[in-house]
Amino acid sequence: MKKPAFGKKSAARAEQPAEPSAAAAGAAEPAGAPGTAPGRSAGKTTQSLLAAAVVLAAVFGIAELRPPAGPAKADGGAAPSTAQVERTAAVCPQPFQGLTGSTTLTAYTPPGTGSATGGAGWLSEQAAPATPPSAAPSAPAPSGSPAGAPSAAASGSGAPATPAPDKNAAPADAKLTLGKPGTPATGPASNGDAAPGTGAVATGALAPGFTVSQTTVVTEQRGTGLSGLTCTPESTSFWFAGASTAGDRVDYVSLVNPESSAAVVDIKLYGDKGLIDNDAANGITVAPGSSQSVLLSTISKGAVTDLAVHVVVRSGRIGAALHAADGAKGADWVPASAEPAATQVMPGLPADATAARLVVWAPPEDDADLKIQLSGKNGWFTPAGNESIHVKAGMVAAVDLGKVTRDEVAGLRLSPSDDRHPTKIVAGLRVDRTGGNGKSEAAWLTGSGPVGARATVADNRAGASTIFLTSTGDAATVKVTGSAGSGGGTPATKEVQLPAGGTVAIPAPEPAGLNGVFAVTVETESGGPVVAARMLALPAKDVPMFTVQALRDDHSTVQVPQATQDPGVVLR
Repeated sequence: MKKPAFGKKSAARAEQPAEPSAAAAGAAEPAGAPGTAPGRSAGKTTQSLLAAAVVLAAVFGIAELRPPAGPAKADGGAAPSTAQVERTAAVCPQPFQGLTGSTTLTAYTPPGTGSATGGAGWLSEQAAPATPPSAAPSAPAPSGSPAGAPSAAASGSGAPATPAPDKNAAPADAKLTLGKPGTPATGPASNGDAAPGTGAVATGALAPGFTVSQTTVVTEQRGTGLSGLTCTPESTSFWFAGASTAGDRVDYVSLVNPESSAAVVDIKLYGDKGLIDNDAANGITVAPGSSQSVLLSTISKGAVTDLAVHVVVRSGRIGAALHAADGAKGADWVPASAEPAATQVMPGLPADATAARLVVWAPPEDDADLKIQLSGKNGWFTPAGNESIHVKAGMVAAVDLGKVTRDEVAGLRLSPSDDRHPTKIVAGLRVDRTGGNGKSEAAWLTGSGPVGARATVADNRAGASTIFLTSTGDAATVKVTGSAGSGGGTPATKEVQLPAGGTVAIPAPEPAGLNGVFAVTVETESGGPVVAARMLALPAKDVPMFTVQALRDDHSTVQVPQATQDPGVVLR
């Protein structure tokens, strides 16, 4: 993205011709100096003044000819403009380990309204590179060649040097490529215990709103379940609430390093007694372009029923995800939480939830006293018998909410019991659904931010997706769009009215003539703010398999500062 030209840049450009003139003026001998004729001195002074005037005129001319990037506000400040992002990246974890299953990757970019053109979108496996990620040395330039000129091939044939690879083009070994906005691309991920994580990149017109989903279906007798997540941007901090190492739980953290240098990671575990200190969880090195998993039971010092997990990157940037498996009771990815905040909202509680367990972490600095509220069809209300929760500083607290939804879809909100005493918390919610034969499946929800102008989830199946919408403030109007299918179909759109503080669930609008999978985009048209989630339900072998993902603002546009025209900058 081109940066706007600021006044200081214009000044620096003007100073280049001004410096020689100033030096010449300083070298002129003063009038009356020995051996200097008065007329000659005056002539030199006049010439210096004329030269300075010419330079100043040129400077002012340059400043006037360089128009500002945008109109200035009346108060003298420049109004920022909005521009589309030109590159978007995300990281998907290693496919579900330990059990047989099939994993699908789906990429999608909503159709844009901006002027961006070209670009590419692709997914590549993050396997350790065979050679260091440094460029090979080039042949020396022939004698007399200008610095920076392309050199001939070492053979002396005169052939041009190999051009540098285009960073905005999909690599030849890409696992999946996205052809155009508005149509998802889908394909299988690698399976097995050695399967690596995946890096996803989109540039140009494919960058704004680019999103990737990873979905795993496991049909093995003891571990039947559906695990899904939306791949996240690489970062240096990830929070998860709702992990465990008790009973049949097998939870692990997946670490994926898509960068060209090693990353050093600490995994901090918090239980009902505070931080669980273990040297084995600190200083974990993740090689460049590689993936690795860390089983929580190896660093938790025994069985802990409820855990909050903080992945902290000391150096580098990584993608991190947490997978939870509870024997025959269900499995899923635990979504990364929003950063610690005084209020956390978790959308996506299905009406037929048979159990719900809330897990909350408070920072070491202060206790947290929180009120629990549900968003029903008519607004916020307090569930009887579960009005509040107290969390000690630096510790984790949990409470079983039972059948808290009472056959109605809902969102859950935690907020300070006393507005004068806000404490930044992290929260997660395990939700269980049970079939008529007693078999169950679990999914995890987490604190999420508003969808903003637009948010998208990529992998949806015919008759299997439900969209949960919660207005956390004023009444809102939301547009929900089902994209064309990966193999064909015509997009479908539905407008939804939300009452203030209310939750509405609708089947995802399916494209006419659907072939393949499709994406769902949610746009806030008025009111709100609105939080949203998608439930994908794929029952199999009498197990009500499901997974829930929050929809998050795609941040497809950025604010670009503008410069104002100020010729006087050259005089400062």
